[in-house]
Amino acid sequence: MEEFAVAALGLIILVLAGDALVRGAVNVSLRLGVPALIVSLTIVALGTSAPEMLVGVKAAYEGVPGIALGNVVGSNTANVLLVLGVPAMLAGLATSQVNPQTAYLQMIIASLLFSAFAATGQITGWMGLVLTAAFIGFMLHAVADARRRWKSSYGQPVLAESGEEVEGADPGMRWRMIILFLVLGMAGLPLGAELLVRSASEIARDYDISETIIGLTLVALGTSLPELATTIAAAFRKQADVAIGNVIGSNLANVLLIIGVSSLVAPIPVPAYVLWHDISVMMVTSLLLAPFIFLSLNITRAWGVVFTFGYVAYVVTLFL
Repeated sequence: MEEFAVAALGLIILVLAGDALVRGAVNVSLRLGVPALIVSLTIVALGTSAPEMLVGVKAAYEGVPGIALGNVVGSNTANVLLVLGVPAMLAGLATSQVNPQTAYLQMIIASLLFSAFAATGQITGWMGLVLTAAFIGFMLHAVADARRRWKSSYGQPVLAESGEEVEGADPGMRWRMIILFLVLGMAGLPLGAELLVRSASEIARDYDISETIIGLTLVALGTSLPELATTIAAAFRKQADVAIGNVIGSNLANVLLIIGVSSLVAPIPVPAYVLWHDISVMMVTSLLLAPFIFLSLNITRAWGVVFTFGYVAYVVTLFL
């Protein structure tokens, strides 16, 4: 049980350090005059993906790439079925009022690219470069599109004064607090990743479970908890755009940035059973969102129950 306690501690440190890094980076950027819109689409997105990235890089470096692969695939499945399912079950999600078609299509394209590379049996360094470059391209497109749409409506880009619109922004935060957040974030992320990866490896050995399954379940579920908390809060505030955008953005970053950077550290083998079972489930669950995105359907409480129990059923199949 000691390994589970260490894993929980690692997850807690990762979540807190990731939040600290986002807060510090956001407030530095806004004080340096970076437009709030750019901060939201880049720094916040990258900061919230930092825990998963550190876990992936650490796992690849430590010679347990199954944890990195399982974390990404399991997180993407959990993001759709659990992170959207639980909030919908509690309060419903008015996704008919959201218009994320472009971002959703980008997520599907990214998932297909990742799956194509995974089908070769190993994600190598050059594939990682392609995935990372694709993520940068999608980010630049999102920034350019958002700036263009904002300018067409208001005539000028959002300036730093609108920092209150950005997650983690605090116009009254002093520089010493900003620096403290940055230091805590940069120190905490590698520490949390070290604790989580090492304990996850020990759990896999002690209980004779594959590292990939540990990544698909324990690690993936743990790193998805911040997204779950965000979407639950968004559901009760009737902010379906925040909930669906959070999931799409996280899934996009997982298959492109996290796997891309991790495979640059060491090649990531993809066992056949992971490809045909887990990556297939990831793709199917991603496509489950299509009717809600393109037909303007709400994710009702009933659908929330279906999604949530679907995730439980998937996890059960991993141990059969």
